[in-house]
Amino acid sequence: MVTSITSFGRSGLYDWMIQRVTAVVLAVYTVFMIGYLAFGAELTYEMWVGLFEGTAMRIFTLLALLSFAAHVWIGLWSVSTDYIKPTGIRFVFQSACGLLTFIYVVWGIQILWGI
Repeated sequence: MVTSITSFGRSGLYDWMIQRVTAVVLAVYTVFMIGYLAFGAELTYEMWVGLFEGTAMRIFTLLALLSFAAHVWIGLWSVSTDYIKPTGIRFVFQSACGLLTFIYVVWGIQILWGI
């Protein structure tokens, strides 16, 4: 059996499941944020800071950030392996995507937790 070392999960089924779970997390987070922005009072800086001061919201946002990273990686990995046939170009593309995803996650954590 051939195993892929560049896939996020152990097999296509695990990647598919991770895609679906992360999509649900992102959908719930998006609906919450749209509801907060649409149905809340006039948004001020103090309200925005107050929302993200709570540990629960920070954890929820961190979960959404990590879900976004996993979802993006699996999606771009799948597209690149399907449509970019030259190995060198695909490697460069996947490396750039992985590096950017890592940078965005670290940057998001720094913003979220104030590190």
